[in-house]
Amino acid sequence: MSAVRRWLLAGLLVLVPLAITLWVLDWIVGTLDQTLLILPSHWHPDKLIGFHLPGFGVLLTLLIVLVMGAITSNFFGKKLVSWGNSFLSRIPIVRSIYSSVKQVSDTLFSENGNAFRKALLVQWPREGVWTIGFQTGQPGGDVANHLQGDYLSVYVPTTPNPTGGYFVMLRRSDCIELHMSVDEALTYVISMGVVVPKQTVRPPLPPV
Repeated sequence: MSAVRRWLLAGLLVLVPLAITLWVLDWIVGTLDQTLLILPSHWHPDKLIGFHLPGFGVLLTLLIVLVMGAITSNFFGKKLVSWGNSFLSRIPIVRSIYSSVKQVSDTLFSENGNAFRKALLVQWPREGVWTIGFQTGQPGGDVANHLQGDYLSVYVPTTPNPTGGYFVMLRRSDCIELHMSVDEALTYVISMGVVVPKQTVRPPLPPV
C-alpha cells in the first residue's frame, strides 16, 4: 500500500504543475485570440488555412503592441498620445478610471518606474507575524502630511494569488530589505513558502 501511495504522490507532483501550466497558457492564448475579431472575417486564419490553429491572436497582439510602440516613440506619435490623454481627461467618469490605470501602468512598465523594485520583510497583519511585501514608493499627497517620520508604501500580496493583496504604509525602520530578487520573492509567495530562494551570504559587519 505504501508503494501505491508513493507512486500516486509522485504522479501528482509531475501532473499537477503541468496541468495548471497548460490551463493558464490555454486561458492566455484563448483570451488573446479574441483580438482576431478586429480583422475582417475573410482574413481570419481559420478560413485561410481551413482549420483552427490557436496562437494567431498572440502574434497579432504582439504585432499591435510593437506597431503602437514604434508609432508613439517618435515626435508625432507622442503628440497624438498627448492629445488623446488630454481628450480622455475631459470626459467625466472616464478620466478618473483612465488616469488611475495610466498612473499604475506608467509606474509598472516605464523604464524609470520604481514599483516592485525591492522585496521587504514586514510584520503583517499584526506584530510578531512576518510576511513578504514589495516596496512601491513613498506616501505622497496629503497622506504624507499626517505621517510623522520616514514611511514606505508597501504592497503585501496574498498567497497563492499575488494579484490580490493589501496596500499599507509602514515605517522604514519596521521594514527589512531582503537580499533576493523580486522574482524570487514572488515565487516564494506563490509557492506558499515551498520554493525557498537561495541562501544569501551577508557580508560581515565592519569592526566597531
